[in-house]
Amino acid sequence: MHFVDAKGILSAHNGMNIYRGCTHGCIYCDSRSKCYGFTHEFEDIEVKQNAPELLEKALRSKRKRCMIGTGAMCDPYMHCEEQLELTRKCLEIIDRYGFGVAIQTKSDRILRDLDLLKSIHKKAKCVVQMTLTTYDEKLCKILEPNVCTTKRRVETLEIFRENGIPTVVWLSPILPFINDTKENLEGLLDYCMKAKVYGIINFGMGVTLREGDREYFYAALDKHFPGMKGRYHRKYGYAYDLPSDNQEMLMEIFHKTCREHGIECDPHKVFSYLHRFEDGGEYEQMSLF
Repeated sequence: MHFVDAKGILSAHNGMNIYRGCTHGCIYCDSRSKCYGFTHEFEDIEVKQNAPELLEKALRSKRKRCMIGTGAMCDPYMHCEEQLELTRKCLEIIDRYGFGVAIQTKSDRILRDLDLLKSIHKKAKCVVQMTLTTYDEKLCKILEPNVCTTKRRVETLEIFRENGIPTVVWLSPILPFINDTKENLEGLLDYCMKAKVYGIINFGMGVTLREGDREYFYAALDKHFPGMKGRYHRKYGYAYDLPSDNQEMLMEIFHKTCREHGIECDPHKVFSYLHRFEDGGEYEQMSLF
């Protein structure tokens, strides 16, 4: 872990990354890709120590309130957040200035800030997003070794739902030959129905690999799934997009289940929901439950 003074904190679309890098160890992580220009080891977390000051300055100068997004690139609740509490400090500022937040994580550490997220939601809007990939707990610990398992993430989603905060699931990636099964998908969808999520974001059953990410992924395959790297090479070569052979069947199940249970599965509509700012008053999660 190392500390830097950043020049800015919000992107053009009001996204915020307090940290760069991650310690969750997910074997498929796209953020490892060389195109993102990391100049340090991925696990050597770069901490934007002046993030709260930059955020307050940015929000103070905004003419209109809006949704602030965080977690799309690097998880705001990785291990170092327990001591640094920069995510919490930024949430306190968002709450103070009456902005909304759409926050994405794989960690149940987000429950520490339930009080703040409830306060934000009462004044504007908060949406909690969780990534789910793997129903089987043992397989989940191989694919996502240093973060809580899927079952615990779903329990976390349920707690937020019970507290009136809407939730969205990112159902990706689904790894060819590993978790691209009917059983895995149906287990995850059962979890989503149980948690009464507003929507699920999925762009297809498969995974993407780029330089940097690919090498790490293949090393993990060699370690945990002997012979699997060769299978990937023969099927996909060095392609960026690696769709599952089961994609058509799995997507049919996905769309049918979401329609039947009132879960929004059009990614464009879910993104619109995440970015739509609700000005004043507690925002009720839209649901057919």
